[in-house]
Amino acid sequence: MEWLADPSIWVGLLTLVVLEIILGIDNLVFIAILTDKLPPAQRDKARLIGLGLALGMRLILLATLSWIMKLTDPLFAIAGKAFSGRDLILLIGGAFLLFKATMELHERLEPSEAHHGQARAYAGFGLVITQIVVLDAVFSLDSVITAVGMVDRLGVMVAAVIIAMAVMMLASKPLTRFVGRHPTVVILCLGFLLMIGFSLLAEGMGFKVPKGYLYAAIAFSILIEGFNQWSRFNRERHARQKPFRERTAEAVMRLLGTRTDAQDGHDDPEQARDATETLHPAEHDMIRSVLTLAERSVSTVMTVRADLDWVDTNRSPASTVQKLIESPHTRLLVCDGELDSLHGVVQSRDLLASVLRGEALDLVVAAREPLVLHESTTALRALEQIREHPIPLAVIVDEYGGIEGLVTANDLLAAIAGDLADTQDADYGVETVSDDVWIVDGSMSMDEIERATGVALPRSVNYQTLSGLFLNALDRLPVAGDTLTVGTVIAEVTTLERRRVGKARLSRRAAPDSTV
Repeated sequence: MEWLADPSIWVGLLTLVVLEIILGIDNLVFIAILTDKLPPAQRDKARLIGLGLALGMRLILLATLSWIMKLTDPLFAIAGKAFSGRDLILLIGGAFLLFKATMELHERLEPSEAHHGQARAYAGFGLVITQIVVLDAVFSLDSVITAVGMVDRLGVMVAAVIIAMAVMMLASKPLTRFVGRHPTVVILCLGFLLMIGFSLLAEGMGFKVPKGYLYAAIAFSILIEGFNQWSRFNRERHARQKPFRERTAEAVMRLLGTRTDAQDGHDDPEQARDATETLHPAEHDMIRSVLTLAERSVSTVMTVRADLDWVDTNRSPASTVQKLIESPHTRLLVCDGELDSLHGVVQSRDLLASVLRGEALDLVVAAREPLVLHESTTALRALEQIREHPIPLAVIVDEYGGIEGLVTANDLLAAIAGDLADTQDADYGVETVSDDVWIVDGSMSMDEIERATGVALPRSVNYQTLSGLFLNALDRLPVAGDTLTVGTVIAEVTTLERRRVGKARLSRRAAPDSTV
């Protein structure tokens, strides 16, 4: 046993283990690709059987060293070129690798139309194991010949092969899982197998292809793919920071062929073009609005306190009648002296019926109990509750019970489909001055501005409208001429309306100087 103390033996063992692992990677990759064609419950079993057969075949070949050495003896010659048993095995194995890798590439890149829309069909267990055995024979021969050329002691060869296969068995499941999750890696691995198959054919024909060239090309490809996977991980991590429903909306819109397809470059251009031809831009906006409705607070769609019309019960009947005549609304809040002293809601049809019956006008008697919601309620939840209430509106209050605003069924419909012509203020909306300049109403929300202009302004829980953006950024009441620079957009206050921004001018510039 004195050879165990020989440092050269251990150096040779370590070197051979590393080489055996490197030579076994292609075997492992092909096993991972083949086992992916099996049902999930059978993949681990097939992978371990395949690696076990590879180990057994290597040990059997090592035990028959005299026969292995004879494989290099010429058997016959064609056109002056002698072929040995090893050459024939390399030719057969190389041809099989080229054929199998080409078929796998064709199946993954251009699947037959018979499989479109159908459940995935799995390969038979016996067929996969048979293919693994054939490849094990080719890769094992190359591995054993390398071992024979590296060291002289059989014990060192056996130890190196066992250690290398143990490492590969430990790495096989993570590698298989990684390959299964990343289709681009599968394509890359099939490209590696084409290179290896070609090198086996060349070697079988007597043309020696230096392994270093192959491994350098493979290492460079793996490096590039590593950068691609890192970039993809960063994109997914950034996407996960967005709300779930916003991510869902973007995913649906990509499937429907919005302009994010061209930005991302992941979808089929033909499908994107077809979807764009069949869906109107307004439909894209509606779909996005519906999918994000549950993320929006009801305060983003309500009529704010300052804009509410209400009737004071302390006023004279003549003043009340004049107020009802001038109001464009069919429902009004009835309050006692101040807005927070709410009696209820009166409907014009109830008042008309009372007048037609000859009864005196009594707002308190005609008032009906409205639905009351907290300002943190989502727009979707508000829609559900308004549908169940006899009066299709809700009074929005803060945590102290003070009235913050009013939301109606029309407001929620406008959040999905846009404002109706008869409910929209005459000067509300966006006026386009040029391709990069707009005059925008200060009460418009960030979503409305983005849909109308394509300008994405920052969102925050502290504000919902363009006027709120100015208040939050300036930390004071804005005045005409105040300017904010937000990324590539310059926002300037042009007019004020009751201590808030009435109109603002948005202009887009080439490059940002600072941000809010």
